[in-house]
Amino acid sequence: MADLSAQPTIGILALQGAFDAHARMLQALGAKTVLVRKPEQLATIDGLVIPGGESTTFLKHLERAGFFEALADFTRVKPTFGTCAGVILLAKTVLSPAQKSLKVLDITIERNAYGRQNDSRILEAETTLPGGPIEMVYIRAPRITAMGPGVEVLADREGSPTLVRQGHLLAATFHPELSTDPRVHQLFLDLVTSARI
Repeated sequence: MADLSAQPTIGILALQGAFDAHARMLQALGAKTVLVRKPEQLATIDGLVIPGGESTTFLKHLERAGFFEALADFTRVKPTFGTCAGVILLAKTVLSPAQKSLKVLDITIERNAYGRQNDSRILEAETTLPGGPIEMVYIRAPRITAMGPGVEVLADREGSPTLVRQGHLLAATFHPELSTDPRVHQLFLDLVTSARI
């Protein structure tokens, strides 16, 4: 039986990407964090962050030792937050080019849709989260081009969703861990806490 009075334990998939920045943000909000590098660690956490990086490189790492299958099982039932490449891994359909994914989040996503590294930028946009506009850091970001009816849009960029939620899944096409605004990570912690009750 889990100790519901204890702070949630959040795993951060630490195969590549800015996993340390996610860990720092979550620790500042009071969460215990674990850097997840082996599939057996998934059994020890309450929620998981899949950070940005390069989605095809993620797949190469995950295809060792049954990690991909374990991750698919986890993301179907446990709170999971994907950012940038993490959203690509969660998506039901991936375009430009097509690639394997976990197929748990009911979206279609286009890889590198906002351009190359030198097209990276920081923008502000309205959000349904309390507290006014949210800062969004884009680095070779993907674009959500279609969504199923169960997906809620929490922020967008020129009409394209950038922050979405579907039940226990949260996804941001930008990098909230590179901002000083903790609201997206706090929302994920709230999802994890609700799932433990």
